[in-house]
Amino acid sequence: METGLREHRFKLPRVVIVGRPNVGKSSLFNRIAGKRVAVVQEKPGITRDRLYEQAEWNGRRFEIVDTGGILFGDDDPLVEQIRVQAEIALSEADVVVFVVDAVDGVVPPDEQLAEALRSIEAPVLVAVNKSDSAERDALATDFYRLGIGEVFPISALHNRGIAQLLDKISERLPAETTPQDDSERSAVRIAIVGRPNVGKSSILNALSGQQRVIVSEIPGTTRDAVDMQIEICGEPVVLVDTAGIRRRGKIQGSVEYYMVLRAERAMQRSDVAMIVLNGSEHVADGDKRIAKAAHDLGKACVLCVNKWDLVEPPDGLPQRRSQAKKRFANDLRDQLPEVGYAPICFVSAAHATGLKAAVEACLEGAENQQFRIPTGALNRLIREAVFERPLTRKGKSFKIYYATQSGTAPPTFTLFCNDPDLVHFSYERYLLNSIRKQFPLEGAPIRLMFRSSHEKSKAGVA
Repeated sequence: METGLREHRFKLPRVVIVGRPNVGKSSLFNRIAGKRVAVVQEKPGITRDRLYEQAEWNGRRFEIVDTGGILFGDDDPLVEQIRVQAEIALSEADVVVFVVDAVDGVVPPDEQLAEALRSIEAPVLVAVNKSDSAERDALATDFYRLGIGEVFPISALHNRGIAQLLDKISERLPAETTPQDDSERSAVRIAIVGRPNVGKSSILNALSGQQRVIVSEIPGTTRDAVDMQIEICGEPVVLVDTAGIRRRGKIQGSVEYYMVLRAERAMQRSDVAMIVLNGSEHVADGDKRIAKAAHDLGKACVLCVNKWDLVEPPDGLPQRRSQAKKRFANDLRDQLPEVGYAPICFVSAAHATGLKAAVEACLEGAENQQFRIPTGALNRLIREAVFERPLTRKGKSFKIYYATQSGTAPPTFTLFCNDPDLVHFSYERYLLNSIRKQFPLEGAPIRLMFRSSHEKSKAGVA
């Protein structure tokens, strides 16, 4: 693993939710988090990775962690990985909430999990979910025979008994915790996006140095956005792993439909989109859609070509390596013209190579998103560009009277002119290239806004 990357441990105490599949763990997680973070559906196995979210109760801040449903004695490799994810979460827990089902009563999988929890040092609270009435509250007492902790009848769906459970959680949190610093709020957020099975989760795992998210050859394994904070040369960075993006029309009404929504929201709440592509395949339509979505959102972008070790062995001849990369890069520029400003990084998550450079490119893109050009320098640049290449359309000369930077993230410039309708795409591109020639702003899109004295406007982005 390259040096310079290490996971940043949150200082908030952690409350970990565990249980067998389909008992309502994600519903409880969403209820405590106060928002719909985890995908909830009446189908077991929806949550696969562990999810983290901050919460507060009675003045105590803590981190709530959702895990996949735990089963024992199952040979399915995905079930085994889900179990490993839960075990990692339990090793970090300050309080464990063991969720069971009031309707089903005590069943063998609950007893097996209860036995496994006996070795946990953290206190265990038993949340008997789906206790929607006083009659079901009475059934909850049967779970005391598990002998691992206090029992709380709750209904995550109807917000019944949640306050009492949270009261006990806040009581059992560590008496003294180090206050969390402000690093997470100032951290650069990087959304790792791409088609299914291009290696997004493998990249996140390689960066963290641990099996933070489940990796499988089955497309669509990641079903929720997963946040992880690391440090790059002392700077905090939040990585957001997302479900693979697929065409909406093919997945409407399915679990994957919600995965797509979450991936798009992850880009919206991030500063940079790390667009992951499969280096062993040609650029696909899905890659183009993702790049366009990130561009339209005005996000800084980095093109991260993963699985490059399948194209060229790491010990290959340097000259041949550079030629192959040049051919692939040229193809990317042809196929993804909207993000021509995005740097291209060739990486291998399997060998953990190129990742530090990719994240550093993301940091540079995020910094360029905030760049400001002094008004005087901007006006000189625009005047020179118009002088070198004047524009006349419909017998009328195009004139720019004044230019100013009106925003950042992305850098946005407003150009006051005689008639915005005279500007066509090629001239807009020329002005954008003129700005980039003097201020490269690699990784960051640039918006141009053309306005007239009559408040007539037209916008462009590149």
